[in-house]
Amino acid sequence: MKIAESDFASHIVKSVHNKLGNIFFFNHIAVIEFSEGVHIDINNSSEIFEELTNFFGNSRPFGVVANRINSYSVKLLDAELFREKVKNLCYYAVVGHNTASKMNAEIENRFCKSQKISYDSIHEAMNIIYGKVKKDILHSLH
Repeated sequence: MKIAESDFASHIVKSVHNKLGNIFFFNHIAVIEFSEGVHIDINNSSEIFEELTNFFGNSRPFGVVANRINSYSVKLLDAELFREKVKNLCYYAVVGHNTASKMNAEIENRFCKSQKISYDSIHEAMNIIYGKVKKDILHSLH
């Protein structure tokens, strides 16, 4: 399910379309829906990092949900470089909608430092990531 077709659509604060796909911004989360067939690596993803930094700044904690509505590839060996680009990205999730995308999400999970990142529904991923980011914000206020 596309995020724009979900119950969360009315909470989208901003959306951006670029050559790699669509980014939907919420208060504490960005949902990225990459385009069919694109390959994501550190060399072609600077627009995404710029958009994330423009919206969330350099210190505000946030999460990203990759909504795998299309088939695309990610250079997983660049995972550490991705983390260096946006240090305030606290949580990452991948939502798989079919067997292949769920398998890819599980593979991505092995390259991430965080706990579970693979989810079966956009609702589950959004609720869990939102809860984790809000918890971090509350802890940073104390």
